[in-house]
Amino acid sequence: MRYQGKEVDIEGRVRLVMESTLTARDRVGVQDFLLLENHNSEAAFIENLRRRFGENLIYTYIGSVLVSVNPYKELEIYSKPQMERYRGVSFYEISPHIYAVSDNTYRAMKITWRDQCILISGESGSGKTEASKKILLYYAVTCPTHDHMTTLGDRLLQSNPVLEAFGNAKTLRNDNSSRFGKYMDVQFDFKGAPVGGHILNYLLEKSRVVHQNHGERNFHIFYQLLDGGSNDLLQTLDLERNPQNYQYLVKGSCSRVSSASDKNNWKVVMNALPVIGFTEEDIQNVLNIIASILHLGNTQFGEGEEGEAHITTETPLANVAKLLGVDASSLSNALTHKKLITKEEEVIIPLNFEQAMSARDALAKAVYGRTFTWLVEKINQSLALKDDMYHSNKAFPVIGLLDIYGFEVLEHNSFEQFCINYCSEKLQQLFIELTLRSEQEEYTTEGIAWEMVPYFDNKIICDLIEEKHKGIISILNEECLRPGETSDASFLEKLEDTLGNHPHFVTHKLANGKTRKVMSREEFRLLHYAGEVNYNVNGFLDKNNDSMNRNLKEVMCQSDNQIISRCFSREEVTDQKRPQMAATHFKNSLLKLMEILMTKEPSYVRCIKPNDAKQPGHFDEVLVRHQVRYLGLMENLRVRRAGFAYRRSFEAFLQRYKPLCPETWPNWDGRLEDGVATLVNYLGYQPEEYKLGRSKIFIHLPKTLFLTEDALQAKKPEIALTLQTSWRGYRERAKYKRIRHAIIVIQSAWRGMKGRRRARRRRQAAELIRRFIKGFIYRHEDYCPENEYFLDHVRYSFLIKLSKNLPTSVLDKSWLASPPSVTEASEHLWKLHMQNMVTKYCNRIQPEWKNQMTQKVVASEIFKDQKDNYPQSVGRLFLDTRIERDQINLKVLQTLGSDKVQYGAPVTKYDRRGFKPRPRQLLLSNTFAVLVDKTKIKQKIDYASLGGISVSSLSDGMVVLHMPTEDNKQKGDVLLHCNHVIELVTKLALIARMLNYINIKPGSIRYAGARGTEGIVDFVRGSELKVAKGKRGHLLVTAPRINTT
Repeated sequence: MRYQGKEVDIEGRVRLVMESTLTARDRVGVQDFLLLENHNSEAAFIENLRRRFGENLIYTYIGSVLVSVNPYKELEIYSKPQMERYRGVSFYEISPHIYAVSDNTYRAMKITWRDQCILISGESGSGKTEASKKILLYYAVTCPTHDHMTTLGDRLLQSNPVLEAFGNAKTLRNDNSSRFGKYMDVQFDFKGAPVGGHILNYLLEKSRVVHQNHGERNFHIFYQLLDGGSNDLLQTLDLERNPQNYQYLVKGSCSRVSSASDKNNWKVVMNALPVIGFTEEDIQNVLNIIASILHLGNTQFGEGEEGEAHITTETPLANVAKLLGVDASSLSNALTHKKLITKEEEVIIPLNFEQAMSARDALAKAVYGRTFTWLVEKINQSLALKDDMYHSNKAFPVIGLLDIYGFEVLEHNSFEQFCINYCSEKLQQLFIELTLRSEQEEYTTEGIAWEMVPYFDNKIICDLIEEKHKGIISILNEECLRPGETSDASFLEKLEDTLGNHPHFVTHKLANGKTRKVMSREEFRLLHYAGEVNYNVNGFLDKNNDSMNRNLKEVMCQSDNQIISRCFSREEVTDQKRPQMAATHFKNSLLKLMEILMTKEPSYVRCIKPNDAKQPGHFDEVLVRHQVRYLGLMENLRVRRAGFAYRRSFEAFLQRYKPLCPETWPNWDGRLEDGVATLVNYLGYQPEEYKLGRSKIFIHLPKTLFLTEDALQAKKPEIALTLQTSWRGYRERAKYKRIRHAIIVIQSAWRGMKGRRRARRRRQAAELIRRFIKGFIYRHEDYCPENEYFLDHVRYSFLIKLSKNLPTSVLDKSWLASPPSVTEASEHLWKLHMQNMVTKYCNRIQPEWKNQMTQKVVASEIFKDQKDNYPQSVGRLFLDTRIERDQINLKVLQTLGSDKVQYGAPVTKYDRRGFKPRPRQLLLSNTFAVLVDKTKIKQKIDYASLGGISVSSLSDGMVVLHMPTEDNKQKGDVLLHCNHVIELVTKLALIARMLNYINIKPGSIRYAGARGTEGIVDFVRGSELKVAKGKRGHLLVTAPRINTT
């Protein structure tokens, strides 16, 4: 047994069921008026409304009736999560809401498979239209859907802005007041999905088309068209944007509404029309009609000498004729003349000025009223059930939605208020009847004796209005049909003669002195169930006639506008029968509505406006008291409280209050009825305070419930302590058991895993040792299964050891000794490693060092082991040049021109005769070398003609440059001495590309002199360097000895 006794609001906070809020009743009031202790007090009723309104709790129940107070601001209680909160939840298990009524009605329809209806009533501005929107939105969001149903839901929702544009207007009390009654049926299939809909409209206030009270507006669509229509559209319709230019829009002196944008609403309406099935042609025809009415209002009349009327404004009339698709002259004639048909002939009678104005206004009202009826029929076509799978519309139940005017009391009440209040009387009569019937059915179902409840029966008022031959409507019709001079005053006299003795009817003539002071002679007073209302009879006859001249109907029947031609049938013109009076038509429609509602299970929403200024948070007690009275809320409360104030199922009652009795706490295992009986006996309920039905307990007085609720609140700390103690003990025991079980599981798993690991390691070790020993035995054999593991291990061990002992320098030639099985691989690895180190070393060398190394390598190739002083040169860097650029004479550089000096060194040149030493500069370019004596180039040596280069093997610095003997320009070989002979020869060999033309002589070098002579340079070792002429005429060079130790 689980009771869903709580709800969660959008912030996630927990709000308890209805009974829980009783503890806060002093602050927020009770959320069901049945729980008011003083249910007969109107002041207590209004105070409860005020408290809840102050807490933004705008909904309150009277049993199953929802009372809604307009907050005049947006409340965060209509989101999709809010809809889900109320979906499928029992009516009393959650706070009052329009969604609760919607869901309860929907579930009742699905469970009982019977038609349901929701009746929404209240005065203008109380939020009736918004309530109906919220109900439709709830069904569109929460009901199951498929593609067709999604489209239907869109059409249901989009029909609202269209009907509001054409049927709503700004009044003194409401900026968006519905000026017609609307009843909508939504049909559901066996799955509970909406599949069709139908709308009935009642008593459109057509008089608003031609006249508005000060501060009020015409219907919204006129202003939306002027403000939101494009320039091209207005030009097509011959309209201007300024509403002040149209007579039908200026009478209320109010063309703007601060709470809404006509331009934005125009866009909404234009987007909605295609959704609900309007074609482009339909839309254009409707707009033509709206524009024609504005032009018709600007049509003015003059009066001739004999009093006959004629039209003085031709342009507006021409626009009307063009837009309605009728002949202008025929229309002009019909507006100024009246056709009478007798048995013998047709008579055309000219109209006077007042009659012509009335004919014009009657045409405007008729065109707009019939267009609105066509509009509703068009919407019904788009909402109609079309799916072939549904064979009969009657096969599925419907939910009806009645959004109709409530009781209306204005400063000046006329025919419209009379009809509206007549409707309210009928609905109140139905409401009381159905409420008593539902109460009686519940008592009978629960087996509780029913006692008739005394209440005010307003049948006497309904009969006063609708009774045949004696009622006000019958008298009104009779006066309209009576031949001779009739007027509103004669109608009032007829009422006084016929109804003078009726207790609910008063006129100035029949009233006492006190009442006459507040009534005019043109008024009569009805004592409605909700209070007294004075009605001014002026205009009653004209509004009841609501007829057009026959010739105007004939003109409309010939219209090219398809909507107008449908609204004015030709049969209507030829039919000699007088059309039905407006009051009779409304009465018959209302009776049909009552028949429809009587076949359905009703739910009620009563809407209240808290103030006339539309201010959030402002609660006007006088205004609210007035509405409470005329909505009959106190009467409803008295009917419901005549029996039992509180009723709940055994399960819900026992689940909530069982902690108060030791025998029912914490659980009751027997029958629910016995448990409830045990509980109430323990609580000391007296027999007259309650009754036990078959499935519910009925409590007579709220005081009994309040005492029970207060006892529960007092008990809660003890209950909470017990629950906390029990929960903590249970939680700790459960926690200990979980921990102990987890420890045992972990220990067992760990021991098992350790044992399996140990056994696996032992098996692996034994197998490894066997394979290793067997491999060692066969280690000298070829690779085979017996020794593969051992050899692999040897190779692996060698590679691991080698990786840790690799040479780190290219000069390190050491290498780890390898086992026989990897000798070849070891050699390859050594080569690869050396190549890798060399590559890395070379990549790290800078360009200048690379050039230096290149020269050193060349020097090594030439002089290594060939010349004694080479080892000393290895550690010395070769310079880029031994002569800086600023040491070379400028004239020499100019002579060289573009040939850049690559290297220069100071040298000593020895003559080939006498061997006289001469200091010189040897400059090397890319293609030649020159010997420079200060400022003069003494000799140019082309590399191409250079025959070779000779040096000795000793440690001297002598260099012989061999020149070709056939070249007459050359004087023979060049004998040079340089202190940097290794560097000089290396540079010269690289620049002249003569690496293979360098000769190193151990004892002597022959050289060629001028004119074919030949000389010899002898080299000997001595203590110091000495160059001199020898005894035999040779050049003797003594080279110092090199200390090699």
